[in-house]
Amino acid sequence: MPFRLERRAEPATAMVALSPLIAVALTIVTMAALFAALGKDPLAALQVYFIVPLTDTYSLQEIAVKASPLVMIAVGLSLCYRANVWNIGAEGQLLIGAMAGSWLAVATHGTNTGPWLLPAMLLLGAAAGALYALIPALCKIRFGASEILISLMLVYVAEFALDYLVRGPWRDPAGFNFPTTAEFDAAATMPLLIAGSRLHAGVILGVLLVIGAAVLLGRTLKGFEIRVVGAAPRAAQFAGFDADRLTLTTFAISGALAGLAGIIEVAGPIGHLQPGISPGYGFTAIIVAFLGRLDPLAILAAGLFLALTFIGGEQAQIALKIPQDMAKVIQGVLLFYVLACDSLILYRVRRTAAHRKAA
Repeated sequence: MPFRLERRAEPATAMVALSPLIAVALTIVTMAALFAALGKDPLAALQVYFIVPLTDTYSLQEIAVKASPLVMIAVGLSLCYRANVWNIGAEGQLLIGAMAGSWLAVATHGTNTGPWLLPAMLLLGAAAGALYALIPALCKIRFGASEILISLMLVYVAEFALDYLVRGPWRDPAGFNFPTTAEFDAAATMPLLIAGSRLHAGVILGVLLVIGAAVLLGRTLKGFEIRVVGAAPRAAQFAGFDADRLTLTTFAISGALAGLAGIIEVAGPIGHLQPGISPGYGFTAIIVAFLGRLDPLAILAAGLFLALTFIGGEQAQIALKIPQDMAKVIQGVLLFYVLACDSLILYRVRRTAAHRKAA
């Protein structure tokens, strides 16, 4: 290769801080050009995507509902990424958590259950997500396998398991043969914050988890261990930190938060288990984590922005006949620019010595 990346000795502090904003600005410019290529008014399309949802109370509530699972999952992923381990399978952990919690709702459907049901569903969802996430962690520690590939492949296992359950043993007999469970009983659903809306208590729980993660990373020895193991593995080894144990811990926390997000999504906005309960929250949360610079408070802001693209995509489909999948294009372009900006700010492009000599 004629070029290589060389780490800058002292990256510009201001540029490092502004990197996410630069990525967002470049994404908006790129999408404006894409809308123009599709024959749409770029300014009108951008307004529908990013401005109109902020002017309507219902849309603001929906942004909070969409942001809740994104933020929960991204907070867990940020702990993994800070420890320099790579959980890419949060989508599968979300689905496993949704299935585990829904099992209890299905098993007790139509019975006189008490207030213990919903907390038990949430605990089951979190526990199942944590156990599922430990599979790639254990494979990495025991066999040296790639946690990236294993966690990603397990997503497909979870998707097929969900499809089997809702089309088979858990299918609602009165559901006109649709692949869905029966509607959850009231005791198995998330309390609403505003009557008649979809804004549920899981939104508050997501904010509390952000605060808890910020305290963990900034005020505790475990948070210090996560930062040191990820930034300086040799120094962490001399300090007596166990990288393998930390891998298990961060994967378990990450999976638990993804599983919790899954069961909250089912018990909250949806109200029953069915295929397609997630529009890719587990993958979009990766973008949220990096856009938020792996900082819990910044992740909250990034989650709200990515949720805005979901809601804006729905409105653009109606108002401008733009495919709803364009929201995924925006998210992909955003991830590209986030990684590109970080790379070019932290590294400089150099020509290799062989190329210079030949020249």
